[in-house]
Amino acid sequence: MGGVSFFGTGPIVRLVFTRKDTSPDLFLRSTTFGHNPRSGHHVVEAASMKETASEGGKLVDESPRWPVYGTELILDLHECDASKFTRQGIENFFESLCELIDMERCDLHFWDDVGVPVDEQQTDPKTNGTSAVQFILTSTIVVHTLELLKTVYVNVFSCKAYDIDAAAKFVAAWFGSGDWTANVVTRR
Repeated sequence: MGGVSFFGTGPIVRLVFTRKDTSPDLFLRSTTFGHNPRSGHHVVEAASMKETASEGGKLVDESPRWPVYGTELILDLHECDASKFTRQGIENFFESLCELIDMERCDLHFWDDVGVPVDEQQTDPKTNGTSAVQFILTSTIVVHTLELLKTVYVNVFSCKAYDIDAAAKFVAAWFGSGDWTANVVTRR
């Protein structure tokens, strides 16, 4: 059956889920979550928590001053399948993710070494890769792939609500990530 372990004292709490592919019955207002395949644990850090039963799984606006504008999902993916880092692979990723989270795609822009002379191409592991911005009607989805590191950084920001958990799991699966973390930021 598994369970949830709470670690830490003070404002940040670390939760370790002992059951794979399980979501807790908690809604986390400010979260970091991910999967560590070595331990088989899902890891979540939370600044504050609400039970989904009492809140209906909805975002609780605790700020009386500024309303919630949107949500940003920030993913760091490691041990990825670098064969997915092509322009075509990234475009297919954007199409599939936007369909999954019901976002309307607009302009797509790439930044990479395509068409750059070999002696001018990036060789530093932190700059060798493809970056892309998929504009969506309600904001952007940004991808940075680092081929030599087999790492991907993804930001999904929208003022339209979307299924954050489904998006995070899809992104990790798409890039074949062996180890990933995600942060969720409420934008005001």
